[in-house]
Formats: sequence, C-alpha cells, structure tokens
Amino acid sequence: MPMLCSAQSEWEAPTSANNTENASVEKKAAGKESKIKEASPSETKDWKYIQDNAVPEVEGKVVFSYDKECPGKSAQQIYDLAYAALDSIAHSDNQISSSIALINRKEHVIVSRNTEWLEFNKNFLSLDRTKFSYTIIARCADNHISITLGRISYNYEEDRPTGFRTTAEKWITNKYAVNKKRTKLTAGAAKFRKKTIDRKDAIFEYIYKYINR
Repeated sequence: MPMLCSAQSEWEAPTSANNTENASVEKKAAGKESKIKEASPSETKDWKYIQDNAVPEVEGKVVFSYDKECPGKSAQQIYDLAYAALDSIAHSDNQISSSIALINRKEHVIVSRNTEWLEFNKNFLSLDRTKFSYTIIARCADNHISITLGRISYNYEEDRPTGFRTTAEKWITNKYAVNKKRTKLTAGAAKFRKKTIDRKDAIFEYIYKYINR
C-alpha cells in the first residue's frame, strides 16, 4: 500500500461505526452506477479508445485520474458523500469481492479495493465476461474531489483452458492493444481496453454525480 500521507497512525480500516456515521447519507440504487454509455460513432472506428492518452501510464503503471470542482461543499461533506458512493459501488450486483479498505479521516482520503464482473457480451446462449480488479483512491478537499483508478488486473475464463490472468500494463496499454499505425485496436485486447475505459468513465461519473446531486 503506497504511503498516502506522512502519518501512518492516521490510517484505519473502516468499521461498522464508520458505516453508521455515513448512514445518514442517502444511497442511490446500487445498480444504477453500473450502466455504461457507448461512445458515439466518429470518423475513425473506436477513436475514443485508440487515442494515445486513452489509457494513461504513470511511471509504467496504468492509472486513470479524475479531478473535479465541487462548489459549495467542504472537504468533510465531499468525504462523506464519496464514502457513500464508493460503498454503494462495492455492494452493487456486479461485485464479487469489494469493500472500502482504508480511510484517513484527517486527510479525507478513501481507498476502495474492488473485484467485479466486467461483461463483454451477454445473450441467451452465452456470457462473455472477466473478473476485473482495481483500486480506487478518492482524495477530498474543500470544493474539490480527486480520484484515481489503478492496480487493474483481469482473470478471464479461469475455469477453462483458454483462460488467463493479466494486468492492465500487459494487456490494454498502447503497446499491446493498438496496432503500430494507431488505426485500430488489436484482436483479443480490444474488448478489454474498451470496456475498461467505459467502466472507469461510468464509475467517475457516478461518484461525481452522487456528490453534486
């Protein structure tokens, strides 16, 4: 776990008391956050997903970042609402093993570790999906929220001979998921890159709307 602040003693695992403190914050229906909007068509197919900055890397690690102003709200107010939003995500139907893992109430920081089902395709004959693991870190300040989503990994078809485990760094980065001409996504990795980008967009938007509703 990276050092998120200088004073280690300020970090704690959330308890039922923490949940009670945040119970007064109304939670939306958990399933709403999982809805993903598809990108609108453009002149280049999958343009949204092909761009160099579509999957950003920080010191060799895939880290998606989101910074937004939240006018008129204190750091504590944003922290309480962000906590409720992250807890709602952790208890939605698509989750496998997810929870708020660490909090720093003094610095207004929340760490959530999630493993969920990420669906590629579903119909009455088949279901194509992967276990998708990631860590969200929300840092709250007066009038501002900063969120990162990183430590991404996939566990695909673990009970089949075709199954595999991999990380975002070795699967959805430009090196592996986009052809050399930067004109299209590569087979195999394409669906992982597209759905990961869509999912992080949905998560960031859900948290922001929850805070500013």
